[in-house]
Amino acid sequence: MAAEGVWDLSVSTPIGRIEAVVELARRAGVLTGTAHGAGENAPLADITLDGDRLTWKQAITKPLRLNLAFAVTVDGDTLTGTSKAGRLPASKVTGRRRTVPAAVDH
Repeated sequence: MAAEGVWDLSVSTPIGRIEAVVELARRAGVLTGTAHGAGENAPLADITLDGDRLTWKQAITKPLRLNLAFAVTVDGDTLTGTSKAGRLPASKVTGRRRTVPAAVDH
């Protein structure tokens, strides 16, 4: 299952719903990515795609300083799964791939 593209994510956290955009691309056979949300950009680390299961880690500073671990299942242009921040309860994650990629400067 291809994971590349621009994804609009919604994360249901204990402090409310957080909207974010995740951009995934394959460079030299390796998945790379960046998350945008809450006024900050965060590089994605340890991105792994195993079948339809996609996982990655990222650090954020807004609204709180947290290290997040995402585990989602990609199904066509949708994804569902969880985001976990340390010992906090897992937050539900849903996402939809944009059908027309946004212009991105590299």
